[in-house]
Amino acid sequence: MSRFANRAAELSERLAQNVHAVCRHYLPAGRREGRYWMVGDVAGTPGRSLYVRLFEAERGKIGNWVDAATSEHGDLVDLIRRNQRYGRLSDTINEAERFLSLPPLASDDTSTAIALAKPARAGSPTAAKRLFAASKPLTGSLASAYLRSRSITRLFDLPALRFHPRCYYRANEDDAPDTPGAFPALIAAVTDADGAQRGTHRTWLDPSGGMKANVASPRRAMGNILGNAVRFGIAVDVLIAGEGIETILSLREVLPIMPMAAATSSAHLAAILFPPTLRRLYVARDRDAAGDAAFGILTDRAQAAGIALMSLMPDLADFNDDLREHGASVLGRQVCLLLHEQDRTRFSNDTG
Repeated sequence: MSRFANRAAELSERLAQNVHAVCRHYLPAGRREGRYWMVGDVAGTPGRSLYVRLFEAERGKIGNWVDAATSEHGDLVDLIRRNQRYGRLSDTINEAERFLSLPPLASDDTSTAIALAKPARAGSPTAAKRLFAASKPLTGSLASAYLRSRSITRLFDLPALRFHPRCYYRANEDDAPDTPGAFPALIAAVTDADGAQRGTHRTWLDPSGGMKANVASPRRAMGNILGNAVRFGIAVDVLIAGEGIETILSLREVLPIMPMAAATSSAHLAAILFPPTLRRLYVARDRDAAGDAAFGILTDRAQAAGIALMSLMPDLADFNDDLREHGASVLGRQVCLLLHEQDRTRFSNDTG
């Protein structure tokens, strides 16, 4: 058996141990019915023609699937190959490794690597890391088109952001009954002050790329989020922190070398952990009661830590609204006036 074939067989076993997660990820329009995951076809079309075995039985192994309409069948490696339309086995192996967050094929001890990839609890930090690893680069994606529609154009050097073409969405009671089970999504790594990933944030998008998905909760986080943030640059003594990713990316348009962090919500902004060397914290505020409350908590925390706290207040509801309404040049001039003199010289030499 070839090296690729051996690796595929090993991956098939590991994918079978994560069969529910595989089905939710690659076939999100399907649903569990008894011992099977039912869906229309290998592409994930809604329906009941294809069924994936979820439990071991005398007549078949976990992960084996059959499409009654076409007579196609196989294991989960075959399913991923057809679902992603890969022509080469090596591409399928790379995709499966990304999903399981395994080391690449070059590793000499593949059995040990597979043993380390144990099933992850939904919403756990491990599941969050796997989602980020399974996502694709931001460049040229629908997520980058979405950000450009928000006047955010500095889309290079953003390792914290990725794109997933079909990210699982769990509908709740506020969603319409026919809400799809997956949407394209902007995927963001949530890290601690040392850069270690602790969670993942998802922003589900409309397939047009021009707006967020029409769902009750277009933004959700998973993993250990409290105290951590989506980070852009490495903060030492100065940091801008705000709630939303788009707010922070809007400020990055005019202060591209300033370290920044998006806490993902007002509550998490209030709880963001300070780097031990931090001396000055700018808070990019939203004009609402939740933003005011977060700033009040940060004021007390910063004072206790000996950190100078400075407010950045937008003209409109948030800084993305300011960017889209006024443009980068005007926003850059307005924000620079709010900076400490030292930071104005240090960070604002490349604004619009």
